[in-house]
Amino acid sequence: MLCVMALLTLGVSSAHAHTVVRDVEYASVDGISLRLDLYLPKPIPEHPVPLVIWVHGGGWRAGSKDNTYAPETLGDDYAVASIDYRLSGIETFPAQIHDVKAAVRWLRAHASDYGFDPERFGAWGSSAGGHLVALLGVSCGNPDLEGTVGGNLDQSSCVQAVCDFYGPTDLLSLLKQRGIASVRRPMAEDLLVGGPVEELADLARLASPITHVSSDSPPFLIMHGSDDPVVPLAQSVDFDIALRALGIDSTLRIIDGAGHGFPRSELVPVKPFFDRFLLPSSESR
Repeated sequence: MLCVMALLTLGVSSAHAHTVVRDVEYASVDGISLRLDLYLPKPIPEHPVPLVIWVHGGGWRAGSKDNTYAPETLGDDYAVASIDYRLSGIETFPAQIHDVKAAVRWLRAHASDYGFDPERFGAWGSSAGGHLVALLGVSCGNPDLEGTVGGNLDQSSCVQAVCDFYGPTDLLSLLKQRGIASVRRPMAEDLLVGGPVEELADLARLASPITHVSSDSPPFLIMHGSDDPVVPLAQSVDFDIALRALGIDSTLRIIDGAGHGFPRSELVPVKPFFDRFLLPSSESR
């Protein structure tokens, strides 16, 4: 575990109930530094704590690790890692999931340095980040999605619980479900895979979490607005059905009247979900 003096040398600030270690490099690809921010409980806990990895949204082409509400939502029972990844304007899929998995492996390799439990990792993301955490959850060890970014290949990229906020889960069905008119224009998912998804169907299937659901998938909490015009609710409904059909503990919460996003007041179920799967009852506060 990092001592206090070591933290002071790393560009640390304080926020809420956490000490924040910013801009830690977890990998470098083609001269691009991939970084994450760590939110560590303070005071330093006596025992290792669970870690939740936050993956930002932004249509795979925008967004930043700098904006996360995970630490304040989860409190000091948890460490949080908020990560950046290569956006679609820099590299197309599967670069994004390779980066996310590289971050998980790096975090697991350095768990003892920062005081979190490598056996209790969760993932949480919204929109494009919801897609990436869902894909992360259902594709543990998949050689087509694992990649070699960042090394640490002796470490697992598995996570033990996933919270998916309105993430796309079946890229090939998005256009039809949106009811887009006959004029075809590039959509975010087209930019992700490098062309119209219907023309790159194999790659679009590989990028779709619903393709990879298995009996080994971790538990899921899925939250989605009923009136989402960007990622249709059907994406989460079908994904939840696929998970539960294989016996996975999956809960779908539909936020009535909400669009692509919802108020912070709707975050209440998130911590109890992670508590259930990552936090022994004796540790819960």
